[in-house]
Amino acid sequence: MDALEHLRALCLALPEVTERLSHGEPTWFVRGKKTFVTFADHHHDDRRAFWCAAGPDVQQTLVAQAPESYFRPPYVGHRGWLGVYLDVPLDWDVIADLVEDAYRVIAPKTLVAQLDDRVADPADLPQSSAHGDL
Repeated sequence: MDALEHLRALCLALPEVTERLSHGEPTWFVRGKKTFVTFADHHHDDRRAFWCAAGPDVQQTLVAQAPESYFRPPYVGHRGWLGVYLDVPLDWDVIADLVEDAYRVIAPKTLVAQLDDRVADPADLPQSSAHGDL
């Protein structure tokens, strides 16, 4: 699965998320209105990345700790959004956490509560066949 497909799967797994093009790039919206993640395929430079909403100080901390992986994106960086390069080695568990955190920053409390309920109830999670049948 390529980076865009993986990112798409993470975003669309969240409650009431839709995808459409915005500024020529795949973008994910909560309830069709508020953007929380946007893909950036060489949009402003020669790098493949995505931009996502982030909580207070997340952008500053991650960019300072790992500038090879994170950056302050144009247009939305001043609002604390985080840029994440997709053309470097990726830890998809970290990416999943960043996407979920971006959703939590943008989504209304009722949808965040739905997400919390789903995470809290393992019966709602897809069953993994990694361990085989017992």
